[in-house]
Amino acid sequence: MSEDKPADTAETAPAEANAIPNGKGHDPGEEISAKTPPAEGGGKETVPNSTQNASPHRTENAEANLPEGQEFLSGVGDKKTTHFTDFEGKTSFGMSVFNLGNAIMGSGILGLAYAMANTGVVLFLVLLTVVAVLSSYSIHILLKLSGIVGIRAYEQLGYRAFGTPGKMAAGIAITLQNIGAMSSYLYIVKYEFPLVIQAFLRVDKPAGEWYLNGNYLVMIVSVAIIFPLALMKQLGYLGYTSGFSLSCMVFFLISVIYKKFNTPCPFSDFAFNSTVSMLNVSAMDPDGNPDPSCIPKMANLNSQTAYTIPILAFAFVCHPEVLPIYTELRNPTKKKMQHVANISIAVMYCMYFLAALFGYLTFYGEVEAELLHTYSRIDPYDSLILCVRVAVLTAVTLTVPIVLFPVRRAINQMAFPNKTFNWPRHIAIAVVLLTFINLLVIFAPNILGIFGIIGATSAPCLIFIFPAVFYLRIVPKEEEPMTSFPKVMAVCFATIGVLFMIMSLSFIIMDWTSGSSNASSGH
Repeated sequence: MSEDKPADTAETAPAEANAIPNGKGHDPGEEISAKTPPAEGGGKETVPNSTQNASPHRTENAEANLPEGQEFLSGVGDKKTTHFTDFEGKTSFGMSVFNLGNAIMGSGILGLAYAMANTGVVLFLVLLTVVAVLSSYSIHILLKLSGIVGIRAYEQLGYRAFGTPGKMAAGIAITLQNIGAMSSYLYIVKYEFPLVIQAFLRVDKPAGEWYLNGNYLVMIVSVAIIFPLALMKQLGYLGYTSGFSLSCMVFFLISVIYKKFNTPCPFSDFAFNSTVSMLNVSAMDPDGNPDPSCIPKMANLNSQTAYTIPILAFAFVCHPEVLPIYTELRNPTKKKMQHVANISIAVMYCMYFLAALFGYLTFYGEVEAELLHTYSRIDPYDSLILCVRVAVLTAVTLTVPIVLFPVRRAINQMAFPNKTFNWPRHIAIAVVLLTFINLLVIFAPNILGIFGIIGATSAPCLIFIFPAVFYLRIVPKEEEPMTSFPKVMAVCFATIGVLFMIMSLSFIIMDWTSGSSNASSGH
């Protein structure tokens, strides 16, 4: 293993520092700093190439002595078998599926029924299937790359492909993408939570009570729930909260299906006519023919169709979380992690389609960009829908710590690349990030429009462009020429990403110029 490598190699031959005995790539100084934890009580970091302070034995908490840039090395004798020496993952397969599923499942599920209303059932299913397959293939590229170069960090893949600019591009994209996601989740808490409390308490006209003030509620939720979870040292510990978060979304899905069979079509609006008995409303017109507004459309193209494509394209964004979850997987192999990803995507795919289908079949063309608001039009005090709204709020709140992990890891990779784990820094980054996001949500809610632009730029980069471009750069031409099938696929993949980015940005800009808010419906 690489432990046999003389420590002075990195000092005497910087140009050869990227090669380790079995020919796999390696970052200068990284393996050595992994063996040299800071001296107890010394308070300063070890010089990467120094061997004086090297500990002769591994401590019980091995991961505490490792740089934030986690890495694994391949066996000297067998290039095919990857031996993980950097970090012993303890997270089970099931918990990893929960964590990745929770990372995928955002607030976007609330907008999918609206997307289906504007594409039609068949076209929606085709688009959702294509996006799910592309996302799975993208994860396959990331895992293949991490196996080739022996690194389980998105930013380090960027470093291997393009040096520091590649590392910074990946780190910044992850940071912006996930800060945008966290902001949109807390934005939902700020605006939905007061309405839910108001409905439960049946307060028609709030008189400025503090518990109906979204700003206070978002701070309380951040401090009481998100911050303690964000302090977890490893992502694996969040498997339980992720499982609970997903069960909240399953409750949402069951309620949507149940409501389909208990809501007449066309429905009567509570605001206009609260006295009409629901049972008297019929889906038939006076001649006995079905009401045209209650017939589902298999394919539907209108002015809103274009806006739904970006919503669907980014429905499976979980790529910043894939490699951190891979790092913590017990007995990790590329195949096992691909199974985790495929199961997570398959489960989310089914939930997305069922939620969209039954939401659409309840309201048809009347469905709003935010599905739960449509139910409130029928009865604002419907107990089931209020419980569903609490479940959705719980789910998005518990997703924030999962999304925060890759941001902290990216910041560590960019600002403290060879530093060992440090509790004060770990806590400080979480405090700064949560404070910053709270300030954004409280004082600058309009900034979310800017995050729409950022999301339309960073999401296609992280899903399509970066994995493909890194693959083209990292895999040597001797192994796979540019005309080989994987390289051609990578070029096509990057092209799809650029097209998605141009499409999303152009829709947002058109939206801004027309003054409407359609493009902002999917976060």
